[in-house]
Order: sequence, then C-alpha cells, then structure tokens
Amino acid sequence: MIDALLAGPPPPFRAVYLKGNHEDMLLGFLDDPGRGKHWLWNGGEATLESYGVEAAGDLANVRDRFASALPRAHHDFLRGLLLQESFGDYAFVHAGVRPGVPLDAQEPEDLLWIREEFLDSDADFGKVVVHGHTPGRTPVLARNRIGLDTGAFASGRLSAVVLAGATRRILST
Repeated sequence: MIDALLAGPPPPFRAVYLKGNHEDMLLGFLDDPGRGKHWLWNGGEATLESYGVEAAGDLANVRDRFASALPRAHHDFLRGLLLQESFGDYAFVHAGVRPGVPLDAQEPEDLLWIREEFLDSDADFGKVVVHGHTPGRTPVLARNRIGLDTGAFASGRLSAVVLAGATRRILST
C-alpha cells in the first residue's frame, strides 16, 4: 500500500499524507520496542505479517527484524507524514483538535488521539476540522467539523468528502 502512495497521484494533482495514531505507534515501536505491545494489539501483527515478519519472540528482536524488512522508502515515508494540513477554510487532522487551542499550537497527542472533548465541542476552531479516528455508521457534517471514519476495517465502507467552495459532498463505497 505504501508503494502505491509513494507513486503519487497523476498530474496535476498533489497528495498530502497525514500521520495517524497507528503510524505513530509503528514509529514508536521502531524507536522503542517496549512500546510494541499496544501497537501489536492494534494492527501491528498484520503489518508485520505484510512485511514477512513474525510477531513471535522478544519485542526487541521483533523490532530488529521489522526494521530490517521495512524498505528505506517506507521508513522515510512514515517519518515524513504530517500531523495537520490546511487548505482554505479547512484543517485536516487524524483525530481532532483540542478546543480552545489555536490550530498552530495543537499538541501531537491531541491531533492523533483526542475523542470526546473534540467530538462533543461546538467551538469554532478557526477552520472546519476534517478528521477520522472515531468510527461511526455515517460521516458527520457539522458546522465545525467533518468526521469521515466509517470503520472501513470492519464495515467495508470507506468514505471521503468533496469540498468545492461552500459545497460539501460525501462519497462512500
């Protein structure tokens, strides 16, 4: 999958790739194998398998085998993921933002993990925040946020939003 992303979109389109909590857990495991258990329980075993690495054994050994199997281009791609990006009236993040904190002062932890405090907020964040991270049956189109996570890993339903001027249109598989 990362190879497809590295190939990029056709011209004249440009792609922006955001870091999510699972990518952050993977990178944390590469930096410190002691952080591996949580990642392994949250998709890490499937990721290891996709690179031909068994999850069995000492976590430091598993990390070393994974680091050897992970192509340099994949490693660099993962390390280069952005925490947020803005275009016009929209800010794109993985999980959400902390209400009351300016977008340019958000903590990585919140951008990757926040849930209720963000989801329950009717605050004006300065931009409409487009996010995933918290699965729902349908996308959420609110005044201050657009939630797109429809739990594709379990539901088989992937959703996206088309933003054209003031128009917001949801696409779902």
